[in-house]
Order: sequence, then structure tokens, then C-alpha cells
Amino acid sequence: MSQTRSASRGVTINLRADQRKRSLIDRAAETVGKNRSEFMLDAACREATSVLLDQRLFLLDEKAFKRFNEALDKTPADNPRLRRLLATKAPWER
Repeated sequence: MSQTRSASRGVTINLRADQRKRSLIDRAAETVGKNRSEFMLDAACREATSVLLDQRLFLLDEKAFKRFNEALDKTPADNPRLRRLLATKAPWER
């Protein structure tokens, strides 16, 4: 098999599931017009992204921490579009 062809196919991820879970996944995949692999990979990637974006603790060395604090303390640039958005009432407040 050529290098390009194997690279385009990606790597294999194996999972084991009981019949009930497999049937549930298959029904959901069929509902959205995907096969089981596409459905599971999309769902896993969404969850992985969510987990990574939800990180609340991050560690910085002293130099990076100083730059981070300076960025937080810096006066934000004027942004008329953002100012207008924040001055607009929410639809449920109208």
C-alpha cells in the first residue's frame, strides 16, 4: 500500500461495546445519515474539544505569568461594534 493511501485512511481506533450500546449508536448514526464510525468519531471529537476547552487550571512559568497579567491589565482597544452589541437589549428583554 502506498504511503499516501495509508495516510489518507488514518489510524485505527478499536472499541468494545455491549449489544445494547452498539444498537443505540447505530440507531443514532442512521438518524443523522452517518455510518457508525463517522458518528462515533464525530461524537468523540466533539467531547474531546469540549473537555479541552473547559480546562480551568493552567500553569505558567514566571515569565509567561507576567505577560499574561500584563495582557489582562492592558486597556482593551476601542471596538465600536462590540460596544454597540453590548448596548443592545437581549431579545428576551424587549
